[in-house]
Amino acid sequence: MGSHTFRSITFLHNFFLHNSLSFRSSHFLPKSTKHLRHCQTRSLSSSINALNRNSSGTAVKTMCPDSEKFALANKYNGLEKNVWVEFIDLNAKLNPLNLGQGFPDFMPAESVIKELAKSCEKEASPLLHQYTRSMGHPRLVKALAKLYSRLIGREINGMTEVLISGGAYGSLFCAVMSNVGPGDEVIIIEPFYDCYDPLVKLAGGTPRYISLRSSDPQDESSASWKLDPAELRSLFNTKTKAIILNTPNNPLGKVFTREELTQIADLCKEFDVMVISDEVYEWLVYEGQEHVRIASFEGMWDRTITIGSAGKTFSLTGWKLGWAYGPAHLINNLQVAQQNCVYTCQTPGQEALAAALELEIKKLGSRDSFFYKMVTDLKGRRDMMTRACKDAGMIPIVPEGGYFMIANWRPLESKTNLSDEKDDCADYRFVKWLAKTWKLLGIPPSAFYSKEHKSQAEDYIRFCFYKKTDTLLKADEILKQWKHSS
Repeated sequence: MGSHTFRSITFLHNFFLHNSLSFRSSHFLPKSTKHLRHCQTRSLSSSINALNRNSSGTAVKTMCPDSEKFALANKYNGLEKNVWVEFIDLNAKLNPLNLGQGFPDFMPAESVIKELAKSCEKEASPLLHQYTRSMGHPRLVKALAKLYSRLIGREINGMTEVLISGGAYGSLFCAVMSNVGPGDEVIIIEPFYDCYDPLVKLAGGTPRYISLRSSDPQDESSASWKLDPAELRSLFNTKTKAIILNTPNNPLGKVFTREELTQIADLCKEFDVMVISDEVYEWLVYEGQEHVRIASFEGMWDRTITIGSAGKTFSLTGWKLGWAYGPAHLINNLQVAQQNCVYTCQTPGQEALAAALELEIKKLGSRDSFFYKMVTDLKGRRDMMTRACKDAGMIPIVPEGGYFMIANWRPLESKTNLSDEKDDCADYRFVKWLAKTWKLLGIPPSAFYSKEHKSQAEDYIRFCFYKKTDTLLKADEILKQWKHSS
């Protein structure tokens, strides 16, 4: 390479570095300016290509990628926006008091942490650091089979009727992808965990929505939120493949009663429909309420996939371990999806979780049970959050289960200024204003509704109260300051 050529490449290289920030931030520019930037980049690339030659002097051709050819695949169009990506980013920028994300800000169950430490000791089997069985670590699926056999009153085979997945999200993904296709309709109950809708669409199915609505505006309990029986029946037809059920419900905290579940079960049997039952908050049901498993109903085992979560069961959201159980013919479908996706999950955590479950099964139903201690402790935190919202002037919907609470913020609307926020939904504008102005982060509940029904949630904000007492006290103080601000 001659000195002139070397100097030319060096100049172009420095020019590119100097202007790289402008090129990278071009998505903030008007369309005409973006086109200019694109042309400049292509021109620069062409100039460098002209100077790149091999030892024989022949030009080495490099291509500028075609923006349309390498665009996002059509199946993901319309699924780009995600509430968690958006608000986790907002949390990182603002560093507010975070009552948005659903995890505790204190250590999880001590028993399971100790078991994880054991699996990493020198004396432990070296195979615990290697791949385990694709469909679930043998010790863990056996423990789960023993647990749920007892809870639903039938013998479950851990090797054929249980799947271990990458969080409950992984089981939801496998359940939908392996059972839903083009032409299938899936009934989704609103409010719903936000992944249900995009998963159904990604699988080629058609979501059909029905909302829980308060049957008594004066009743501040999530129990008053119910489905309309006639509306529910109208959604079932020959195209209906599945209904996705979430009890206790996130974000509402509603625990479906035996009567409500019987109504759903009867329709599923009448129209030959599968149930995907998301029961990740099954152990977080407060005194006076009962968690009823729809898979235990007569005639429902063969058409139900039930999903659970280590993250919610033992406060281990970062471990990303979940499971599904159900009849072998349905779990087999999930297994096919999993083996063609993540294939298997990490081994040490599964071993630790299995050991912790084995201990917990022996204590089940007693006051020594971690599950009992956890929900008893959470009830106190729920009551703290309820008082904080009421004292501030909000109207909370007191959950029967789970660790989320939605609260109506409209009574304090006169103390807000949402003019700088440009989102379509009022709850999005309010949540962002609250985070920026008062450094308190929640989640907008309209994220848990279909586009057609988002207006039903605009008056609310979702708070997670599974936080340290100090964190909840700080939230209480912030809300009081806001209430008394001019």
